[in-house]
Amino acid sequence: MKIENVVLMHNAREALNGNWGLAIAACIIYTLISGGFPMVGFILSGPMATGMAIFSLKYARRDRPELSQIFEGFNNFLNSLAAFLLMAVYIILWSLLLIVPGIIAAISYSQTFFILAEDRNIGPDDAINKSKKMMNGYKWKYFRLCLRFFGWGILCVFTLGIGFFWLVPWMQVTFAMFYDDIKNEAESER
Repeated sequence: MKIENVVLMHNAREALNGNWGLAIAACIIYTLISGGFPMVGFILSGPMATGMAIFSLKYARRDRPELSQIFEGFNNFLNSLAAFLLMAVYIILWSLLLIVPGIIAAISYSQTFFILAEDRNIGPDDAINKSKKMMNGYKWKYFRLCLRFFGWGILCVFTLGIGFFWLVPWMQVTFAMFYDDIKNEAESER
C-alpha cells in the first residue's frame, strides 16, 4: 500500500476534524502523567504510551475513541513497562556508539507500543523485534515523516507552545495511520 506521508498527515487531520477537543485532552493528560513527576512518570510512561497508541488507533481507524482508553495500557502494565525500559536501554546503548545509531534504533522500535496495543499476549522483547521487522524498508519514510512535523514544531514554538495542543494529537494519529499502513503491507507480504 505505502501511502505517502503527506496523505497520511492529511487523513489524520480529517480524522481529527470535529474531535480535536477529546484528542487535545488526551494528550494533555498523557503529558501530565508521563512527564509530571520524574520517577513516577518514568514508571508510567510505558503503560501511558500503550494507552495513547490504543486511543490514536481508534482515531486512525475512524472509530469512536474514549478518553478512558489512554489508561488501557495499565491492563498490560508489566509488558508495557518492560518494553519502555528495554527500548530506553537499547536506544541509550546504540547512542553511545554515535547519535545516528541511536536515532536509527529509536525509529526501529517506534511501532512497539502500537503492537502492544493490538496484541496483549505479546511479550516486550517480541514486540520490539516485531517493530524492527516491520520497519525494515520504512525507516527513511518514518524519518521523513518526523521531519515534516519538526517544521510544524518550530512554528508551535512561535505560538508560545499553544500550537503543540494541536500538533501532538495530529502527530499521534498520523503515526497510528503509518503503523496501520506498514502493518497492512507486512501482512500482505506473508
